[in-house]
Amino acid sequence: MKTLRWNCETPAFVVNIRMDELYNWAWIEAEAAQTAAAWEASASGQTPEGQRYSASEQRRREKAYDAGLEAVESEAKRIRGAKNRGGNARERIVAVFAQFCALALDLEPEAIALLTQDFLPAGTQLAQWARRFDPELSMADIIQACRNAWTACGLQALLGQPVALTPSILGYSLLYPYSDNFLDREDVSAESKLQFSRRFRDRLRGEAIAAANDRECALWALVEQIERQYSRARVPQVFACLLAIHRAQEQSLRQLKGDCAEADLLRLSCAKGGSSVLADACLAQAWLSAEESRFAFAWGVLLQLGDDLQDIDDDLRRGSVTLFSQAAAQGIALDALVLQLLRFSEHVGAAMERLAHGTPTLRKLLRMSWQSLILMAVAQSHEYFTPPFLEQAERWSPFRFAFLRERRERLAGRQGLYAMLFELFLEEPEDEKRAVAGRASRIEAPVCVQRMSQLAS
Repeated sequence: MKTLRWNCETPAFVVNIRMDELYNWAWIEAEAAQTAAAWEASASGQTPEGQRYSASEQRRREKAYDAGLEAVESEAKRIRGAKNRGGNARERIVAVFAQFCALALDLEPEAIALLTQDFLPAGTQLAQWARRFDPELSMADIIQACRNAWTACGLQALLGQPVALTPSILGYSLLYPYSDNFLDREDVSAESKLQFSRRFRDRLRGEAIAAANDRECALWALVEQIERQYSRARVPQVFACLLAIHRAQEQSLRQLKGDCAEADLLRLSCAKGGSSVLADACLAQAWLSAEESRFAFAWGVLLQLGDDLQDIDDDLRRGSVTLFSQAAAQGIALDALVLQLLRFSEHVGAAMERLAHGTPTLRKLLRMSWQSLILMAVAQSHEYFTPPFLEQAERWSPFRFAFLRERRERLAGRQGLYAMLFELFLEEPEDEKRAVAGRASRIEAPVCVQRMSQLAS
């Protein structure tokens, strides 16, 4: 994707309209129950298949990893303070990333092209638009938005649509640094969260209510981005999905109270994760077949459970109960749950294979990213697993777990260096700045968003 085009038009034709699948809450609950059954079925079965890596193979990949890391850091130090660092520096860093993918991950040229020509430019453009919309957004907030946009772009390819960062994908991806993160804050009362949530729900329903503070001003503007591309009358399922994930987020606040049974935890995770990626799918292609809907929902559940595994330490600290934090708090090793998650990822992969579109390279890349998400979490949270399981799981990873932990600590210690690299990718060429000026009204930030440092709590 060398050039990303903005298309604010709803498709002029509708294919296979199924008015019985508008994704109301009853549909979400039924699909959550079906996906939960698939999760339960993954509790037993064969050890997940996949490539196994010997110690010598891991060392070879680690050497390539370090070579790439050193090259990026060397480039970052070289351009620090340089007056003219723009496009050439970015190209050199992307070239290093491509070499890393080839040597450390054994990716084929087609897969590397997908990453460097489609997904990386999409993330870069989203970051640039996000910073223009709200200069106070943090790097973590923008990366969170990029992760959602990459999921939406992957769905575009799997649904046979051109990969492009559309206004609705931008708006949806930026909603949750403002809303979800606010609901997760520990310094905000439950009453304030509920009041905010009620008003946000009314706006998602299409009610014309004035923004009460800067946060709402930003959120209302982002919802308008979606409304500009998709008519509520013509494609109501888009807004039904947004309401569904909002309701799922409200219900997930129960996890902070710690009064959920295990079945409730699973249902909450399925509803929240599934409705989130279902919304991505509707924004990628408004009208979905039943098979496409089920795949998107299951993919969302997989990503939600993977995030819960990654966040286990934070969840334990703040008392948020998930399947993983609950087991860890009870002193139960997480070996079986991770094996279950890996088997469930194979179930999601099988659903992906039944879709009509998407290249074999993209499918393989997505499968690899799912496994990487899980194994990275195991490496970082190794204290919650038995030694025999860690020895087994490490054979599935291109890198040794201790190596991954050490490099993560190294990266954490050099946040300033990588923040500078992040800002480098946010810099826009002059020709793009001129193009933006010509279409600024499409994503013009409301005046109040310029004061985001004064967000009301």
